[in-house]
Amino acid sequence: MILVTGGAGYIGSVTVAMLRRQGEAVVVLDDCARGHAAALPMDVPLVRGKVGDRALLAALLQRHRIDACIHFAALAYVGESVEKPGLYFQNNVVEGLALLEGLLAAGVDQLVFSSTCATYGQPEVVPIAETEPQRPTHPYGWSKLMFEAALRSYAGTSALRFVSLRYFNAAGATTEHGDHHEPETHVIPLALRAAAGTGPALRVMGTDYPTDDGTAIRDYVHVLDLASAHLRALEHLRRGGASELLNLGTGRGTSVLDLVATIERVTGRDLPRVMHAPRPGDPARLVARPDRAAAVLGWRAEHSSLEEIVASAWAWSKAHPRGYSG
Repeated sequence: MILVTGGAGYIGSVTVAMLRRQGEAVVVLDDCARGHAAALPMDVPLVRGKVGDRALLAALLQRHRIDACIHFAALAYVGESVEKPGLYFQNNVVEGLALLEGLLAAGVDQLVFSSTCATYGQPEVVPIAETEPQRPTHPYGWSKLMFEAALRSYAGTSALRFVSLRYFNAAGATTEHGDHHEPETHVIPLALRAAAGTGPALRVMGTDYPTDDGTAIRDYVHVLDLASAHLRALEHLRRGGASELLNLGTGRGTSVLDLVATIERVTGRDLPRVMHAPRPGDPARLVARPDRAAAVLGWRAEHSSLEEIVASAWAWSKAHPRGYSG
């Protein structure tokens, strides 16, 4: 059985659904403070609570025969992490360590970790390889890098083997699952709300970056591709594979204005937008070099054309105008 922490969240719920389709037994640990119980299949047990609750975790591990863990549970708002760094270090690092120690005490020594390209900070070389320096520019990025450091340290002194997956920009939706955060900070859902007239004009943060059109460039990866990478990482560990730290991206960059043009083309609507100054610390370009994930896991993004991403997110937003709220 697979323990999925944060399995009621955006990427977690898609991964849970994919695991179930492949016949895996799954239990989810999620406090649902930012996830949605409605995103989970009815046959998947949901244990409500925090990963740092040692007693709850011990009871869960005693009740279920867990073979491996996929760890999504984290706070992930950059701006909030700057305002409340203690919250992020407590949730993402301290509680993550409690989870890790509880798993190892129960003999669970295989873990797939949801990490982030934010650990790279302002990259010196783009596309970004896993060997590039990691210098985060905000507490969220530091919290993920600190947990990666913990994984490396524990792997050196225990039976732990792990795969840390550094996502670039998660995007898109499936028929059943979409991006529903409150508050919403992801650019595609915000842009679709603006195009639909259900939200304010899109704030384009930065127009004088050293890029062709002056706007920031990002590497958008479909949530289906991210979910499939977790399953491949799990297979890698089950085969006895060594611990790995891997980028998940397409290797293609898209500027904000290119994204705007694609959204207008896919939706057939004008997208109101307002230009703003860039956010402090935001890099001009974040694009993955995904070669190592291909070599180690046999993984490549298969659903991540910008048109497919936008079309899937648009279909989800129209079918679920209130997300999982009704």
